[in-house]
Amino acid sequence: MLAYALAIFTGAFLLFQVQPIIGKYILPWFGGTPGVWTTCLLFFQIVLLGGYTYAHLISRYLKPRAAAIVHGTLLVVSVALLPIIPHDTWKPDGTGNPTLQILALLAANLGLPYLVLSATGPLIQEWCRRTHPTASPYRLYALSNAGSLLALASYPFFFEWMFTRREQAGLWGWGLGFFVMVCGYCAWRIASRSGDPAACLPAGDAASPGTLSPEGIAAAAAAAESTSGGVAASTVDRAFWLALPALASVLLMATTNKLCQDLAVVPFLWVLPLGLYLLSFILCFDSPRWYVRWVWSLLAVVGIAGIATLLLLDDDAPLIQQVVIYSLALFSGCMICHGELYRLKPDPRRLTGYYLVISAGGALGGVLVALVAPHVFHSFAELPIGYWFLTVIIATLAVRDRSHALVIGVFLGTMAALFVVPALGLEWGSTVKAMARQYAMAVGKFGRDYPWQIAGVLVAVVVCFTEFREGFARRWTVRSAAFLAIVIGLAGFAFFRQELNSREDAVSASRNFFGLLTVYEYGQDDPQGAYYLLLHGKITHGLQFVDPVKATWPTTYYGPDSGVGRAIDSLPKDRGRKLGLVGLGTGTLAAYVRHTDTMRIYEINPAVEELAQTRFTYVPRATGHVAIVHGDARLSMEQELARRQPQGYDVLALDAFNSDAIPVHLLTREAFAIYLQQLAPDGILAVHISNRYFDLEPVVSALAKNFGLACVTVEDDAKDESWIYETTWMLLAKDPAVLQRALIAKGASKPISRADIPLWTDDYTSLFKILK
Repeated sequence: MLAYALAIFTGAFLLFQVQPIIGKYILPWFGGTPGVWTTCLLFFQIVLLGGYTYAHLISRYLKPRAAAIVHGTLLVVSVALLPIIPHDTWKPDGTGNPTLQILALLAANLGLPYLVLSATGPLIQEWCRRTHPTASPYRLYALSNAGSLLALASYPFFFEWMFTRREQAGLWGWGLGFFVMVCGYCAWRIASRSGDPAACLPAGDAASPGTLSPEGIAAAAAAAESTSGGVAASTVDRAFWLALPALASVLLMATTNKLCQDLAVVPFLWVLPLGLYLLSFILCFDSPRWYVRWVWSLLAVVGIAGIATLLLLDDDAPLIQQVVIYSLALFSGCMICHGELYRLKPDPRRLTGYYLVISAGGALGGVLVALVAPHVFHSFAELPIGYWFLTVIIATLAVRDRSHALVIGVFLGTMAALFVVPALGLEWGSTVKAMARQYAMAVGKFGRDYPWQIAGVLVAVVVCFTEFREGFARRWTVRSAAFLAIVIGLAGFAFFRQELNSREDAVSASRNFFGLLTVYEYGQDDPQGAYYLLLHGKITHGLQFVDPVKATWPTTYYGPDSGVGRAIDSLPKDRGRKLGLVGLGTGTLAAYVRHTDTMRIYEINPAVEELAQTRFTYVPRATGHVAIVHGDARLSMEQELARRQPQGYDVLALDAFNSDAIPVHLLTREAFAIYLQQLAPDGILAVHISNRYFDLEPVVSALAKNFGLACVTVEDDAKDESWIYETTWMLLAKDPAVLQRALIAKGASKPISRADIPLWTDDYTSLFKILK
């Protein structure tokens, strides 16, 4: 039994440890967008389904010796395929949707080892069931998820800090070798029992190790039958086996997408949602005592109400508050999905088929988010739709089981949400009196803005209160179903209202692998003030007036007093200037291009280029030569240097934020080494570091110090013009005299550096210490 437990734990640890390792390797190759990790999750779920299918088939149709030989062979071959480090030939050379290329890369470098590891859980549990039929294999499932959770938790807090990526891959390879030995021993044990009648029985008739006679085997089978029922699952149960893990997978991937889109695409924000997802598996499959229906339905309702509020408020909330609310909603939703899944578990003799359907559900959820949603929705609608379906699932289960506990939880959650939701906008550093005043204002605002929702909640409360008066905890009535229907309607209306609000004044919206782009038109009634605004996610990526004269003005983050504006205007006037830009946006910086200038813009998202060439006119109006290079900026510059074509930029502007997420792979030592080779000797590297959540100034300061560069910070106060935003740029140069030019020096200040902020590299980045 110990060998089985060790094999399952080690396999699960390696299975989830390799995910951030390989993700971190390929993230810089494909633009550093949330879509990279979402595609990785899709691959892992699909191969997990393949591993469970393989385990089910060899357990059901092969004798133990044959199954052990087949699996042992695959174990040896998987070790022979090491290392897992992808070769540079896999780097993309253009734009477009790279989903298929990422899947192919992962399959070629990780496919077989991941398949073998994926099969470990159900296969070893089946072998354990054959040799120890009196032991519950579901505890091993919890052990498997514990190993997975430990792998995820240890990566951002230990392995990512202590080892380089190559060292991490090497350690993982040694771990795979150890796993192969342990799993091989388990295969040898099951093969050596091939003469045992119990071990040779198909996956439905195992006996205990000591009962070798036909009578003993029959007795053990009868005992198992009486213990677990031995009745095949109904069609409805099997539908729930598929639907519940599919919904949990949708919630996981949609939440991960949201956090990475608005914050940063880094391992911690991959690990946090996935860790909560796995923790729910661990708790639910460890013991029924962890899943209490009324508790988790209460928390789920509060979490759903919190998410609806954040979306209605346009995400204008502190970072910690957002992370907490999204985490609460995800964890409670997954606890419900996995807790109900455990309640529907079949006889242990059917566990490989059960796990197969679960993995199919997980893969289905991944396909819906990673492949279907970007082509169907012009927003991240899968997030609210997923949580609305969670309310439907809760209500369906409550009606199906006549569950008073679920209704009580929804009722208490609704009551709690009435008090919690208005508190989301409070300034917690204020006095109690000030917070009370803010709370009262928030309640009044919700009452004015959403009267129908508030009225619906009050009706639901009244309905449920009458249930309590009439013995609600003792029987099910029609009013219970009516209450649940009202809650479902309220949740759907709240999410639908948010979707309508997001589309107001929108003239176009598109979504692809690289994110969500929406163009809004404002001030249509004022010819002088009308303008178009581009949002990437929820962050402005450019603004242009409709009026022909004003349409030439540089706006938003690129005004004349901004750091990049000062850098360009400080260049000598007696020669043509060579400008570089990472991140096209609306092409606003093209407003600075004179007829003798050239500008080279690096852009990975083809949808952005289309908007910059059609809806916005900065690039078409430019009098000088403007060229757009397709693909990731870092890779494109690297390829130019390989062809011995350094550009010699006078100013290279780095402005490639995905929504408000930090382009981590563009702020490392390796990336800056490439930029500096592209600069002219007296060139300026302008780095845009404006961010709501993170202070990037010490990060860029550490990079400047590493390369011996002069560095200043330029902050633009935006004055009174609404079309000019407050910005923070950092200017770096090889020659200190360049940054002493009057125009730059006038707005410059000494950058802040911190000894506790280490140098960012491709192997090491950390956001914890730079939180604002």
